[in-house]
Amino acid sequence: MRPVVIAANWKMHTTPAEAGELARLIAARTREPDVVRVICPPFVCLAAVRDALLDEPVAIGAQTVHHEARGAFTGMISAEMLVGLASWVIVGHSERRRDAGETDEIIGRQLGRALDAGLRPILCVGEQLDDREAGRAETVVERQLRGALTGHDPVRLGEAGLVVAYEPVWAIGTGRSAHGADAAAMADAVRGAMGNLGWGAAADAVPVLYGGSVTSANIEEFLAEPAIDGALVGGASLKADEMAGIVGRAGITARARSTARARTAGSGAR
Repeated sequence: MRPVVIAANWKMHTTPAEAGELARLIAARTREPDVVRVICPPFVCLAAVRDALLDEPVAIGAQTVHHEARGAFTGMISAEMLVGLASWVIVGHSERRRDAGETDEIIGRQLGRALDAGLRPILCVGEQLDDREAGRAETVVERQLRGALTGHDPVRLGEAGLVVAYEPVWAIGTGRSAHGADAAAMADAVRGAMGNLGWGAAADAVPVLYGGSVTSANIEEFLAEPAIDGALVGGASLKADEMAGIVGRAGITARARSTARARTAGSGAR
């Protein structure tokens, strides 16, 4: 059964002095043993969050990683530098594609660096508004997946625990809303594309998260879709009350899915 994952992307928010306290508060408000919780603070806050969560089963992730192992890249962070500070990493976020010019080829190399360092990757994919309106949404996402995953061994990625996050860029901070059915259809398309890239049935084991302006008010709609396995949360992840609501609903989903799976297994055994 795929895990239910709630990953918090704090983006360029919090100072080291603020981050540890916020991480402790969120961890205390979201103790759901059936949900995988990940907090991704800014680089300068990784150590503070790590230290704050020593006694909490909450994973720490970085927001990106450089595609080279080392070199003359001022201001950049390598995968090796993250070891001991984080165990997860986001690659291919729409804001990195937009602001840092990260291409599918670069994102594929970032993915390789993450694997080499033992970091669990969250690979982000998603289309712009003009792509969706022109009916190219699935084509764009399949191209992004092909660009990032080509050359990587599906078995290795599966063992590393690859997670895919679907970001409908047109629904992030724009006032426009995606619906659960939109996200579910894209999750099916993601797994179908991965199947075509050599994953076969293993594509069904890859968790797909929704990442488009997630809040405690709309998370239920997305988690009601069996194809969606959690969320990559942006602005709402900076508010303990919001995270409590999101993770609480995720816990209900995780337990319901586990019960349904047990019933199905029991029926098959009779």
